Amino acid sequence: MTLDEKIKLLATDGMLVKRPILVGEGLVLVGFKKEEWDRSILNED
Repeated sequence: MTLDEKIKLLATDGMLVKRPILVGEGLVLVGFKKEEWDRSILNED
């Protein structure tokens, strides 16, 4: 299974993993680390 196939599968069935998953354009976040989410969502480097 390719990485893209895995991401699509997780995006369609979030219950496969019991942790937050955010899939966006050019972005996949798994688990929750506040600093990482803030930086990614707010587009801060």
